[in-house]
Amino acid sequence: MSDTIPALLIVLITILIPPIGVFMVAGCGADFFINVCLTLLGYIPGHIHAFYVEYIYFDRRERARHGQLTGHQAPGVYSDRVQSGGAPGYGTI
Repeated sequence: MSDTIPALLIVLITILIPPIGVFMVAGCGADFFINVCLTLLGYIPGHIHAFYVEYIYFDRRERARHGQLTGHQAPGVYSDRVQSGGAPGYGTI
């Protein structure tokens, strides 16, 4: 989904409603629910978490395009989609 949506649009949506921006890059998982809780606790913590998740996603996506995949997990990010930058993973058969 986020491959067809420009990064600027995701950022603008995140400014207005942080959980929707996280949902667009991470899907419906732990990162989304963490962001909902942080946004309910305060608007600023929700923004900080949302922009962090999006930064990791777009950074990993750009590195994957250049063949510079990192072997370590970003702390505080639980979505495999974000960790891999949206690249399909090699799951078990």
